[in-house]
Amino acid sequence: MITATNINKSYGALQVLRDVSLTIDKGEVVSIVGASGAGKTTLLQILGTLDRPDSGALRYGDTDVTKLKEKELAAFRNKQIGFVFQAHHLLPEFTAVENVMIPALIGGRPQEEARRRAMELLERLHMADRATHKPAAMSGGECQRVSVARALMNDPMVVLADEPSGNLDSRHARELHSLFFELRKELGQTFVIVTHNEELATMADRKITIVDGRADENAVRAGAQ
Repeated sequence: MITATNINKSYGALQVLRDVSLTIDKGEVVSIVGASGAGKTTLLQILGTLDRPDSGALRYGDTDVTKLKEKELAAFRNKQIGFVFQAHHLLPEFTAVENVMIPALIGGRPQEEARRRAMELLERLHMADRATHKPAAMSGGECQRVSVARALMNDPMVVLADEPSGNLDSRHARELHSLFFELRKELGQTFVIVTHNEELATMADRKITIVDGRADENAVRAGAQ
């Protein structure tokens, strides 16, 4: 479903990614691990089309997204890619359901249709009773569940997560990790997760290790843990 081929990325004289190639299949949960500064987040940003590689190709199905113009790329990202970050990045002035609706409204869906979809997702994630709460009135774990619902709003091909449980205590982290696998089972959702959490990394179907900007080929082929 996703194919990255010979991805290179530098910032000035610092080469962060070196000929990274990988594939991700539909319905996989893939973890990306490595030391700080190894290039994990840069790779995730490129996979999420938030940054462009200096060279190489990134394909989603038959679409080479590295060839899309900025407006086309933004529309593609809105529809096909969901994001979950370490900080939930919920807008504080909006309720949970309003935060979840935002990607659909950006994509041009009618407000009532977006609200129905948002409520369905909050119910699935056991957050329907928090729909009218603003982020300040919710726990960190609850806010992160709302951010997952927001990531799923437009039925994306893939959800990319960058240290999603990094700000959570151990109980809420385990609940979030279990949620990813429940969503894969129920929805066939694909997840690519950058994490330092060894428990989450080893739960994944595959673990890709980034070492000095390169993908460890042995880790890529390791299969389910």
